[in-house]
Amino acid sequence: MVTPSPVEIGEAFVGSGPEAAHLNTVLGDRGGPVEGAWVSALAMPRPGHVAFVCVLRPGLAVKPLTLFVNKAPLAGATHERLTWGAAQAGVATGVLDAVADGVVPPEGVDARLLVAAVWVDPAAADEAGVFDHNRLATRAALEAGHRGTPGLDDLLARHHHAENPFFSGRS
Repeated sequence: MVTPSPVEIGEAFVGSGPEAAHLNTVLGDRGGPVEGAWVSALAMPRPGHVAFVCVLRPGLAVKPLTLFVNKAPLAGATHERLTWGAAQAGVATGVLDAVADGVVPPEGVDARLLVAAVWVDPAAADEAGVFDHNRLATRAALEAGHRGTPGLDDLLARHHHAENPFFSGRS
């Protein structure tokens, strides 16, 4: 009997300005709870949010099979092009970087499914920046999920200093 792999949940933020990438990843086994979420998200698009299978290029879906879920509603032709183009290509390449580096073991890619929840800022305009940041953020989120980082000690050491790109913290 094959022991199921634990679900790996990761997060990463790379870059600054409108081309920054914020990603959440959920990697799990086929036949487990991630598969149910994966199939449901693919089968039930919502207005402005259309999940799709990430491809390196048409006809070459990445492995593990990756579902790209956009966090920002599609907002016009440029945002749509950057989401489906540069961001998708960055996520696809970042997934394969993680496989090539052994963060996602190559021998298990056919037995696993990945959900990538991806933020593309509607104000983004630089295709290369969107690609690069999404590639790095995908690889980083997968590594964080694999390693189980950040650790609780790191979080508790910083818990009085919450901040993010939309909140500069309290003084």
